[in-house]
Amino acid sequence: MTTSLGPIDLPDWAWERAEVREALRARDVGAVFRHVQQYAGVSQGRIAMAVGMTQARVNEIVNGRREVSRLDVYERIADGLRMPDDARHLLGLAASREKRTGGPAFDLSAFPEVVRVYQAQRSAAAEIRQQAREAEELDVLAVRGLGLIGLNDSLLRACLPRDQGGKGLRVRVALLDPESPALARRAAEIGESAESLASGVRLAETRLRELADVCDIRVWRYRMLPTWRVIRCDATIFVGAFDAGWEGHESATYKVMATPHGPLYRGFRRMFEAILDGAEQTV
Repeated sequence: MTTSLGPIDLPDWAWERAEVREALRARDVGAVFRHVQQYAGVSQGRIAMAVGMTQARVNEIVNGRREVSRLDVYERIADGLRMPDDARHLLGLAASREKRTGGPAFDLSAFPEVVRVYQAQRSAAAEIRQQAREAEELDVLAVRGLGLIGLNDSLLRACLPRDQGGKGLRVRVALLDPESPALARRAAEIGESAESLASGVRLAETRLRELADVCDIRVWRYRMLPTWRVIRCDATIFVGAFDAGWEGHESATYKVMATPHGPLYRGFRRMFEAILDGAEQTV
């Protein structure tokens, strides 16, 4: 059967959805086709043309009456849906010959956990907000946190539920202790006075304390030199780095998703828990 209409292009974010990645890992082609219908807005007939099947065969797969088992069929499906390489890997296939490019992000096909890399936090802002609004758990590891969560116009502030009971979002924030030697060292690294940096941390802490009665939020002070800047929304982590000469929001931002055997998501989550274990809770 010919594919006269050509491959189907899904938005990059669709391949990064947890339910799509789970369907790929399970080789559940019926679920993949259903997600394609949902996120690309196409019919079963259009899918059939793209992957070289009859519409009746696609219908059987979607409704669980037939399974796909042949490698060449998986390859045809991956090509017809123009899967990025990390999606192909989850399906058990080799990388495609054509690399997907475009926008401020690109796929790291050799590391399925790292699904996107953004030039800086501002490039990832819309994606971070979307993930935070849908999350049940939000963890933030920052220095002063004003640009992330401390101010009314900060990245995450609008994502926090304000009504008593909210939607059940649990928020944990770790900020650098304003009285620690690590803060003075960090201030010197970025050319700022320790007093200015410390006052920023205290302001963020005060603003977060204002939410304690209407939001499930807790705040800690840690004393180690900051290295990683972390935003965790359930099974997705956005991570950047602090270094001499640049702030965390200026760093490249990696979007890391939990996988069954990958070390990155679990490692960053373990690190966050270890930091809280040695930190002082203030809110």
